[in-house]
Amino acid sequence: MTQIVKKLYRLVYFILLKWSYRKLTFKTLIYPSARIEGKKYISLGKGSTIQRYGWLLALKTGEVEPILKIGDGCAIGDVCHIASIRSVIIEDQVLMANKVYISDNVHEFEDITKPVIDQPVKFKGDVRIGTGSWIGENVCIIGASVGKNSVIGANAVVTQDIPDYAIAVGSPAKVIKTYDHSQKAWVKVN
Repeated sequence: MTQIVKKLYRLVYFILLKWSYRKLTFKTLIYPSARIEGKKYISLGKGSTIQRYGWLLALKTGEVEPILKIGDGCAIGDVCHIASIRSVIIEDQVLMANKVYISDNVHEFEDITKPVIDQPVKFKGDVRIGTGSWIGENVCIIGASVGKNSVIGANAVVTQDIPDYAIAVGSPAKVIKTYDHSQKAWVKVN
């Protein structure tokens, strides 16, 4: 899309759909191929972009109204899937590569007499992605949080909280470096 087409598209989208979101700003860009479900529970910040074939889902499964919030200046890559049944919050200036999956829930599979697809989803844990973080290609974050200015390496599976100023890789994700403010450098974790 050219800059003029993007601006025109954003304006038309904003005018037509602002009322259907919890919060939508004019400066948000949602590519036409993106799929957005549960708009009334979704807040999208100023200057954030949802790239091609992204899927945002805020699904009410019980008494609690879900929250799916993306802060200001976030870049959500192609084919990212973000799902909330309670709380998924992505703070400001988060960079997300392509094919990232973020969810606060999992499918139940306890009843072996039923296919998993026919079983309900269950809450795993609130998700918060801290300001300034970078989430690499093909990362899965399920029921866990990532601290501010942290980096999650490609193909990692995050199921436990990652602290601020940390680099985590692997499946399951493990912190391999943290930022030492006294040394002003990233240092390896033993």
